Amino acid sequence: MSCEHLVCASCAHPVVEGRCPVCRANRERMHSHGFAGLTPALIALLLVALLFVTLVVKHLSGL
Repeated sequence: MSCEHLVCASCAHPVVEGRCPVCRANRERMHSHGFAGLTPALIALLLVALLFVTLVVKHLSGL
């Protein structure tokens, strides 16, 4: 989702311009990334890789 087409309810200007504190806060919130600067897709990929590594270790250890 992009803030290019959103209109602020406080100042009635495009959010992307950041004319009021509400616009700036919402623009920052929309452009921020997930945990530790990682995108949600990258976090999901890391979790899948961790699951795969866990399964390989479990298989190799014979448990």
